[in-house]
Amino acid sequence: MTSPISAISGLSGISGVSAVSGLGETTGTSGVSGPNTDFAALVSKGLEGVQASQSKASDLAVQVANGTLADPAQYTMAATEAALGLQLTMAIRNKALDAFQEIMRMQA
Repeated sequence: MTSPISAISGLSGISGVSAVSGLGETTGTSGVSGPNTDFAALVSKGLEGVQASQSKASDLAVQVANGTLADPAQYTMAATEAALGLQLTMAIRNKALDAFQEIMRMQA
């Protein structure tokens, strides 16, 4: 007999990823459960985070242009964070499209 999978504790520092507590459990707060709803919520939350970081970088760019931002390094960090978020989003999108195209090429 096998023992159940224990929780992975090293993932708490990564935003958007929670520790794995077991198989077959749904951790969503909504009343609807299923594999598609959790994934859709995760993707939506990630895209909202990327949009928020781009908005923050844009606002800080305006403040730098106006000369009202005391520390221009804040803008540099926000712009880099927004660029990395966009690159990650595009990489995930490209991998999803590649997987979809591979599935469509499969013989029935």
